[in-house]
Amino acid sequence: MNKKLNTFFFVLGATVVNVVITIAVFLGVLMLFLRLIAPHISEEAITWASMLIFILAIVLAFIIYQFIIKAFAAKIDMKKYFDPIFVPKNRVRKKE
Repeated sequence: MNKKLNTFFFVLGATVVNVVITIAVFLGVLMLFLRLIAPHISEEAITWASMLIFILAIVLAFIIYQFIIKAFAAKIDMKKYFDPIFVPKNRVRKKE
C-alpha cells in the first residue's frame, strides 16, 4: 500500500476509535451519574447535567485519544508510512 492509502485508513480508523471512546466515556459517566447523583436532584437538573456530561465526554475522549495517538507515534515512524494531510502553501513538498 502507498502512503496516501495508509493515511486514509489511519484517519478512518482513528475517527472510529475516537467515536467509540466518546460513546464509552459518555455512557460510563452517565451511568455513574444516574446511579449516584440523579436520584437526589430534580428532573430539570438531570437534563442540564446530561448535557454537561456529553460535553465532558467529548473533552475526556479527546484527551484519551491524544494519549493513544502519542503512544502510537512513539512506536511507529509516522513520516515513513503516512503522507502529511496538510502541507503549508509556501513550501513545496518534494516527491520521495
